[in-house]
Amino acid sequence: MTAEIVLVHSSDLHVDNDPTQGPYGADGTTGLRVVLNAARDVNADYVLLVGDIFDSNRQPPAIVDRCVSMLYEAARPVIVLPGNHDPLTDDSVWRRGGLDAIPHVHIIGLTHASAVHFPDHDLEVWGHPHTDYSNMVPLRTPRPRTARWHITLAHGHYEDDGVEPLRPSWLISNAEIEATRADYLALGHWNRAAKVGQGEVPAYYSGSPDLAKTVNVVRLRGNGTVEVERRPVDWT
Repeated sequence: MTAEIVLVHSSDLHVDNDPTQGPYGADGTTGLRVVLNAARDVNADYVLLVGDIFDSNRQPPAIVDRCVSMLYEAARPVIVLPGNHDPLTDDSVWRRGGLDAIPHVHIIGLTHASAVHFPDHDLEVWGHPHTDYSNMVPLRTPRPRTARWHITLAHGHYEDDGVEPLRPSWLISNAEIEATRADYLALGHWNRAAKVGQGEVPAYYSGSPDLAKTVNVVRLRGNGTVEVERRPVDWT
C-alpha cells in the first residue's frame, strides 16, 4: 500500500502575453512556472490545475510553446480543468499548439471526457470543464466513486446556504459539495485561498499564485486521512 500520495493544487494562473493584462508583468508564464516548481520541490505525484490557467483563449503561438515546454519538463501527471477564461471552445488554446499531445498532461473534456484514472494509485480525478462562456453548474451530476481515491475538480463560485449570490454564475452549494463524496474537492475561480463547505468533504480554493502566493499541498494518507497545507511559492 502506498503510504502517501501528494497532490499540488492551483488555479487562476492567468497566463497571458499582454503585460498590461496579466498579473506577472513581462513574463506571462510566471504563474505556471512557480506552481510547477512547487510541485517539483515537494515531489508531487500529481498537479491539479483548476481553471483559468490562461487569461483568455487569445494567446499567440510563442507563449503557448513556452507553456508546452514547461509542462513537458514537469515530468509528472498534470490534470487540467478548463475554466471560464479558457473554456474548451472550437478556438480554445487547449486545442492549439500541442498542449493536448503531451503524454502526462490530461485535459478534462479534451483528452478525457470527464475523468482520468491512475491505476498505480487507484486514484480517479473528475470534473466538468467549461466548454463556452455561458453559465453552467460545475458540480452537476456527481460521478460515482469507482476508485480508492476520488478527487473532484470544479471551477466556480461557492455560496453558503441562504446567501444571496453576488456572482450569479457557475454557482456551487453545500449540498453539491457533499454529493461529490470526494476525498478532496479542488476548486478554482477565487483569487484567495479558502476552505469552504460545511460537511465531511474537504473543499478548498487554492487561490491564484500571484495573490494567495501559495499552492495547496494535499497529502492522501495510506490510513485514509487527508491533509491540506498551504505552501508558499518561490518567485526567484
